[in-house]
Amino acid sequence: MTGEALYAHLASGSTTVCRAWTVLRRDGVMLGFTDHDRDIVVDGVRCRADTGMTAKALQQTTGLSVDNSEAVGALSDAAITEGEILAGRFDGAVVRSYIVNWAQPGDWVEQFRGSFGEITRSGGSFRAELRGLSEALNRPQGFAYQPTCSAILGDTRCRFDVTSPGYFAERQVEAVDDGRIFDFAAFSGFDDRWFEHGRFEMLTGEAAGLVGVVKGDRLSGTIRRIELWQSLGALVVAGDSFRVIAGCNKAAATCRTKFANFLNFRGFPHIPGEDWLASYPVPDRPNPGGPRLPVPRD
Repeated sequence: MTGEALYAHLASGSTTVCRAWTVLRRDGVMLGFTDHDRDIVVDGVRCRADTGMTAKALQQTTGLSVDNSEAVGALSDAAITEGEILAGRFDGAVVRSYIVNWAQPGDWVEQFRGSFGEITRSGGSFRAELRGLSEALNRPQGFAYQPTCSAILGDTRCRFDVTSPGYFAERQVEAVDDGRIFDFAAFSGFDDRWFEHGRFEMLTGEAAGLVGVVKGDRLSGTIRRIELWQSLGALVVAGDSFRVIAGCNKAAATCRTKFANFLNFRGFPHIPGEDWLASYPVPDRPNPGGPRLPVPRD
């Protein structure tokens, strides 16, 4: 990058500049766009001119508020499709915006870096909110005191190895309805409801990389039905491969008996409940003055 050369070019009074954007999705796919009439390469990324992608002028402040900007574009197979947005492919994607000398594409300056926020669709187009790097500083921090575990199964606080034998399965889709309900003629080896609250990951097919949360897991003989909370948002067909991980309902008893991981339990199972905190003396209830221990919540 030669920012000095671009600044000198801007100061010349006769400029050949355009804007460009790059979008890096969480699955590693990199896309490039420009409002120039020809494709240009910026920072090693080919930015296409035929996508209809535009962006509003940036309004950046010194505070922690979200930078007021949007990316607008047409939904097309050549750029961003409606199916990809519905599937969540662009949720949280990293966005960079540049001003570029199209006559010398090596001369560019990065004006904005952030991520996609809310994405809306209307009339064959999309509108995506751009959130700056300071957005992370606006998020609430810390943990809450609660009976259930606040960790996510397998994360650095939980420390459970979800690839342990007996806690995951990799299979192929047999029958699927709306990308949400999966039926299997023979899927035994795991208890009834073993995968409820678990993670469902697509490994191959058009939905590869998409993740769902298991709402229900029922076993009847060898027949099993796995239902997700919502559709994966992309086409899933028989033969596609997936991985499903055992579910955790965040209860202390589940952590102790199902995963043998109670030393890493991140909840407070003996914390008093609201009913206990709001209790008061009554004539027909013994009040010996001793400690009132709440019943453990498993």
